[in-house]
Amino acid sequence: MEWEKQLHQLADRLNYIKDIFPGKHAEDISELENGLAAARERFPDCAAAEVQAGLAALEDLFFRTECRLEDKLTPMDKVRIVRHPQRVCLRDILENVYDNYTEIGGQGEHTNDPAMVIARAYITRKRNGDVYHQPVLVIGHEKGHGEEFRNGGSAKPWGNAKAKHYMGVAETEGIPIHAYVFTPGGYPLEDYPGAAQQIAKNIYEMAGLTVPLIAVFSEGGSGGAEAISLADRRLMLSHGYYSVISPEGAAAIEGRLRGGARASADLVERCARDLHLTAEDNLKFGYVDKIIQEPVLGARPYHYEFFRTVRQEVLRATDEVVLKARGLAPLRAAMLRRLRDRELNLDEFFVSWKLSRAARQRLVEMRQNKFIKASYGEVRNTRSVMGRLGDAWSEQWWEIYNRLIYDLYQRNRRTFGNVVEEVRSEWEMFKIRVLKPWNKLRGKTEEVAVTSEEELTTLSDWDENSRSGWNWVSKKAREDRAVSCPYSAQRGCMDMWAPDLYDEFAGVCSTCGHHFPMEYQWVMNNCFDEGSLYEFNTEVEAGNPLNFPDFDAKIADAKQKTGLKSGCITFEARIDGVQCVVAILVGSFRGGSVGVAEGSKFVAAADRARRKRYPFIVYCHGTAGIRIQEGTHGVIQMPRCTVAVRRYIEAGGLYLVLYDTKSYGGPVASFLGCAFYQFAIRSSDIGFAGPGVIKNTTGIDIAPDHHNCYKALSRGHIQGVWDRRDVRVNLRQALETMGGRNLYYR
Repeated sequence: MEWEKQLHQLADRLNYIKDIFPGKHAEDISELENGLAAARERFPDCAAAEVQAGLAALEDLFFRTECRLEDKLTPMDKVRIVRHPQRVCLRDILENVYDNYTEIGGQGEHTNDPAMVIARAYITRKRNGDVYHQPVLVIGHEKGHGEEFRNGGSAKPWGNAKAKHYMGVAETEGIPIHAYVFTPGGYPLEDYPGAAQQIAKNIYEMAGLTVPLIAVFSEGGSGGAEAISLADRRLMLSHGYYSVISPEGAAAIEGRLRGGARASADLVERCARDLHLTAEDNLKFGYVDKIIQEPVLGARPYHYEFFRTVRQEVLRATDEVVLKARGLAPLRAAMLRRLRDRELNLDEFFVSWKLSRAARQRLVEMRQNKFIKASYGEVRNTRSVMGRLGDAWSEQWWEIYNRLIYDLYQRNRRTFGNVVEEVRSEWEMFKIRVLKPWNKLRGKTEEVAVTSEEELTTLSDWDENSRSGWNWVSKKAREDRAVSCPYSAQRGCMDMWAPDLYDEFAGVCSTCGHHFPMEYQWVMNNCFDEGSLYEFNTEVEAGNPLNFPDFDAKIADAKQKTGLKSGCITFEARIDGVQCVVAILVGSFRGGSVGVAEGSKFVAAADRARRKRYPFIVYCHGTAGIRIQEGTHGVIQMPRCTVAVRRYIEAGGLYLVLYDTKSYGGPVASFLGCAFYQFAIRSSDIGFAGPGVIKNTTGIDIAPDHHNCYKALSRGHIQGVWDRRDVRVNLRQALETMGGRNLYYR
């Protein structure tokens, strides 16, 4: 019977409410349960009119209760809404937002990664009776409605690779991209092409895409979300969340939980609130551009009016991006802005999405500027106003100076020099050909320099007395103790005296070559010319932009222990006279985690290297990822710093990354992992997530060498493994043989 079907639907709504508010609002839930139970008992004996009246009253009761609960939603409640199987998914959006679509790259379970769906779709619009079919590429995470093979929307490396490939296809075809973010995070597999490496490639690719890219957030979990969301416009569903980490993950870290222990519900609720992960928070921070309002307690597949709203908003966003890139449609752009929050049927408002070459370049520049400026207002900088003005003036002076010296004088001088060299070579050949007969008549023969046999066969002399040692020696060298190599049982390594190991041997086992962890100062002071270091941006300090509880004390403690103001050191230095800009992520400062201060210093260093035509070297002494206590202020540094790197590389510089100790998380999956030249110091570990995180998220026990640098080398993440003692020599070699055209010494 019809009323039984309606009661079943109301029962589903009740179960949904129970799932969203576990152990909460018992009085409201009890009232709904009693109403449903009474209706089931009474309706079989009632007339049709009475049943209809009872259903209407029950529907009204549910709606009033849901509205009341909507006003009481906490951030953690919204997280549960987003995770619920009844939540709208990408397939619902494809069916209801677009007029037609074809899934490509595989279907359902028969694809390389069911969590990442790609579809070619189109939207039909009309103008004055004319019909236009506008094609678009849709990419996004598919959670499905309880489909386990979707892996909860966690894309694997090859799923992100598929997304990157079809982004390139969309660029070739000149059509916009609509990306839908429904992921709790990327799946932490380091199998080829590697989780971190592939996300970094995706972010780098999006930073230069010449077609409009619109992203819609429902569930945005850290690096997995960033893999498809470096967009011109970012929209967010009102019940969605966008965060650096899940509330449960943050609670495990804050509660220092080990061995699979679970955090209390109160701690999880508090972390969800302190992370500021809701749509309203991210709109206030400027990391999303608009909120798409959902129905009460979140959008579900039967909320058809919601899909019309999504269609209108993605159309509006795409139109606005295209018109702004063109810069030649002031009336239509003004109308879209003026009617942004009022009814305007964009199905009857046509804007062509084709862009000229100049408009495409403007589009890329606008997108990059958008992310470079992100989180700028959150930086804590103690430098005086006059000092900042002086820095700005210095930057402009360097820009002018380098344009004159390198773009005009050096380039023309090089061209002139090449012409002179060609003329001289031709003249020498001319003299040889003309004078050859005359030399034969005179009996003149060519003199050949003869090198003595001893000089050819004797090895170079090693003068022990001329050896100067290292400029900087670890404090561990002062300890009078023996140190055992961790591989002594397998490789038969002898114990070493600490003063030898940490001084003369530079922390390297003399038997097997295992590299013991060393302080960042070792590379900083032993690999660059003595006295050449000039640190800049020292006034930028790590802070607590979200006012995360107890975090101010932790930051102050890190500053006191390390003597640093942030986890990033930026300076200029020389290697055998070649000037370069260097950034160091310091593993001893909060695990080398990256937040607003570190991201801002990194962006400034990349810009400085670009202006001065210097090589840009990043030494990752160690990083645990993005600083979770800064929430999306931290995670936005992934696309932000990647944009700065892409600008530098495209300007013709040399960007080189060197990993040491342990490097995981967001930095490796973005601005470090996108480098064309990546190397690692022997015995270091590189990956997307550490062993503990992989165990907690996937249940998989990984091999001890899963993240080893040689594993990273074998799958193509890095290009070489260096001995610590050879870093200076190898860096000098890299400066001579690698990099782009726009280096001052080239």
